Amino acid sequence: MILRFCLWACLAAIATAAAPSTASTRPPPIVFFIADDLGQRDLGAYGSTFYETPYLDQLARDGARFTDAYAACPVCSPTRASILTGQWPQRTGITDYIGAPRTAAEWKRNTKSLPATYTDRLSLEAPTIAKALKGVGYATFFAGKWHLGPEGYWPENQGFDVNKGGTDRGGPYGGKRYFSPYENPRLPDGPPGEHLPDRLASEAIRFIEANRDRPFLVYFPFYSVHTPLMAREDLRLKYEAKRRRLGLEARWGREHERDVRLVQEHAVYAGMVEAMDLAVGKVLSALDRLELRERTLVLFTSDNGGLSTSEGWPTSNLPFRAGKGWMYEGGIREPLIVRWPGVTAPGSVITTPVSSPDFFPTFLEAAGAQPAPGQVLDGKSLVGLLKGKPMPERALYWHYPHYGNQGGAPAAAIRRGEWKLIEWLEDNRVELFHLAADPGEQSDLSAREPRRTASLRADLHAWQKEVGARFPTANPAYDPAKPSGRAATRKQ
Repeated sequence: MILRFCLWACLAAIATAAAPSTASTRPPPIVFFIADDLGQRDLGAYGSTFYETPYLDQLARDGARFTDAYAACPVCSPTRASILTGQWPQRTGITDYIGAPRTAAEWKRNTKSLPATYTDRLSLEAPTIAKALKGVGYATFFAGKWHLGPEGYWPENQGFDVNKGGTDRGGPYGGKRYFSPYENPRLPDGPPGEHLPDRLASEAIRFIEANRDRPFLVYFPFYSVHTPLMAREDLRLKYEAKRRRLGLEARWGREHERDVRLVQEHAVYAGMVEAMDLAVGKVLSALDRLELRERTLVLFTSDNGGLSTSEGWPTSNLPFRAGKGWMYEGGIREPLIVRWPGVTAPGSVITTPVSSPDFFPTFLEAAGAQPAPGQVLDGKSLVGLLKGKPMPERALYWHYPHYGNQGGAPAAAIRRGEWKLIEWLEDNRVELFHLAADPGEQSDLSAREPRRTASLRADLHAWQKEVGARFPTANPAYDPAKPSGRAATRKQ
């Protein structure tokens, strides 16, 4: 009798293990959108009244909208490396956009410091979201901008089964750029005039259709809305008319030696934002059509703040200060919208500060997976927050030992609770801001709050040491009588 019972139990266990998982127990499909150079305030869900983003606004109504989400760096490649690895950029060595000067011999600007050296490719040994999810049965797909190393270090070498458009470039290829012919070695040309964001959405949909019956990761980092500023003609005309109807005109302020845009009214940029939103909507509609909506975790964010101080000056990040390339909030505070039916409460708003390294552990937990033995994950899973549970307070950190093309200088920062400290690495000057009362970072409280300043600074320095942060060095060729190299004049 005992032998018969044991045999029955073993057979039952084998049958259970072999049985196909149900929709409720299967790991969720994951669709991860990342915009390029999109500021938090560029979406209607975050307050824009000029740009139109109905699909992303609806996504926010259907899921959770984060108010205090951050990119790990004020420029693109470091944030992208951080997202893929779940680590601070300093651990990967990618601390500036790939293509920036890497050595003192390459540095031609008259600045007080020489920027730190950085790594120009994501190591093939690095853990990535794609490798981790592929290891637990996910099909993995990439569409859009990679910008994490030369050929041999592209998405197909980092865990993605399919790569549509991902190369070493930081922007779209060719003379047509956002329109076919693309001249992209990982994206065949479409019909003349085909629009890149729409094409990438179509490629994502084809992959979803082919893999609808298994877990999949669609990793969709747009080229949009990065320069060059190019929009569909119908959308440009739409926003030219809207600008006239609303009586909007450009207004300008100053951020150190740069002009900064104070009003969202750039018609071409608005068209680029809407085209990106339309591409998101196209993919979301496919999830509905394929009856995958209720099972799929959808996440949307950006890689750094909107361009407000250079390269066309296309957007304003107000009430946040400055934009891409700066350590102020306009350079690092991002939109973050998450829809996960059955987990996120529709229309919920999450005010807890979060950052780029948090996505990797979030996807691991969602998939029921564990980090590899010895794997370093700097981020924390957001699954608890998405379920409405509080997260213990922690500090977030930034370290950018470079001069951005947008006017910013080398700097590091820490946010703990409602307080943020910035340390400028040229002269070790600090600024302290109380973000709850001063989101625009206009009132430096460092002299008034010496103990808090010292505590945050010590915490920042300890973190820099832990992650092996590199620092700029004195520039022996610097001539204070010459232009600083940080100034730029917009075209009138």
